[in-house]
Amino acid sequence: MDEEVRQTDGAAGHERDRDTGRDGDAHRDGDTGRPHDVVLFGATGFVGALTAEYLAAHAPADCRWALAGRDLGKLERLRERLAALHPGCASLPLLRVDAADATAVRELAASTRVLATTVGPYVLYGAELVAACAEAGTDYVDLTGEPEFVDRTYVRHDARARESGARLVHACGFDSIPADLGAYFTVGQLPDGVPLRVDGFMRSNAAFSGGTLASALTAMGRGTQTLAAAHERRLHEPRLPERRVRGPLGAPRYSRETGTWALPLPTLDPRVVTRSAAALERYGPDFRYRQYASVKHLPVAVGGVAAIGATVAMAQLPAARRWLMGRWQPGSGPDAERRARSWFTVRFVGEGGGRRVFTEVSGGDPGYGETAKMLAESALCLAYDALPERAGQLTTAVAMGDALLDRLQKAGIRFRVVAVR
Repeated sequence: MDEEVRQTDGAAGHERDRDTGRDGDAHRDGDTGRPHDVVLFGATGFVGALTAEYLAAHAPADCRWALAGRDLGKLERLRERLAALHPGCASLPLLRVDAADATAVRELAASTRVLATTVGPYVLYGAELVAACAEAGTDYVDLTGEPEFVDRTYVRHDARARESGARLVHACGFDSIPADLGAYFTVGQLPDGVPLRVDGFMRSNAAFSGGTLASALTAMGRGTQTLAAAHERRLHEPRLPERRVRGPLGAPRYSRETGTWALPLPTLDPRVVTRSAAALERYGPDFRYRQYASVKHLPVAVGGVAAIGATVAMAQLPAARRWLMGRWQPGSGPDAERRARSWFTVRFVGEGGGRRVFTEVSGGDPGYGETAKMLAESALCLAYDALPERAGQLTTAVAMGDALLDRLQKAGIRFRVVAVR
């Protein structure tokens, strides 16, 4: 589907509300009216625990962070495990909160400057949390790859978040940081003020967890609702004056640039990239982005397409969807040895103004180790870095841009220029 993007993601002309004490130096130095700088919600889940381990090892010594979830016993056991490696974690605050308890969720959002959540499927469990953050002026990050959830959040909470100064930043994991910041990095290597074309080619050998499967199957089974949410969003989005941004699906093809078969990926990533492009004039007057899965061998490509088609078809039937979800329980995932063998690369081909660049984003286990790293660094970036004074629903490139790019490079995720022609 050739989706032409019209909105600006709240990037232009929406300064943070100075009456909330949440902008500029006051925000970076700590909002003394709130007991926490960062709260991790869903900390005892598979990715949540990995994110907690990353924060325990990398959060600044003066960071006031806390663990939140609905099972206090699991939170206590997680804290004990963290404290065995990092004794300072023995005093980590534990916050018992159920995502369905609107009052508790509002209190949670009001207690912290940044709230990071791993609790999905987000379309089922995330609405109250986003609403609470938008109302409280609390920065919010998640790991969603669900277009319906992102679109409904924009329609319901973008305007209030702009008023309160909240930055609502979805897809701060493998969905969709490598694509979003990779395209942002690629655009930075191309001439300014000219039409630009960027294609992304993704490869990985990673396994998935029960939680990831549940979110994916839930999204696949909500096709009608997803289309309705996208239509409603388009009715609310302002048009882009004198600029054009597109994210066509593309067609399967052999890519000479990568020497692989390229299969179009109808995921959240291209929507995020094009929304960044709509918000940032650096992407030029006419920007197009396409994203593909990159497969070396044709039989594997054909088999992959067939498997995905069968899964989508089964997801439409509630009984089949429940059966698939039951094969991998939420909270389960690949073990440390399997994650250590996992990797990802996204190769970008960018063109414009007579220049052609090849760039690459790469790292280790994408769905878990690197996703936990991305989520944690996104939360810390919002809490501590000097960032543009923007609010509302934002992408990672728009909200954090160079600051997050720098953090991720220092954390071991590689962004590099491969060749220039």
